[in-house]
Amino acid sequence: MRRLRLYLELLRFEHTLFALPFAYGGMLLAAGGWPGGRTFLLVTLAMVGARTMAMALNRLIDWRIDALNPR
Repeated sequence: MRRLRLYLELLRFEHTLFALPFAYGGMLLAAGGWPGGRTFLLVTLAMVGARTMAMALNRLIDWRIDALNPR
């Protein structure tokens, strides 16, 4: 459980959850209404996967710059 918490903290999973309503809004506008459960699931998986991968890559690529930033 501790390990999962560390990963979620590293990837800022709460930011992904914050961004989901915007993806859902775009999905509803693009489909002109409710597109169906399968599309909803695929949009959710795509959004979570893309955002998680982007955060992980950002952490790996910018670790030197991030280390210089006092927080």
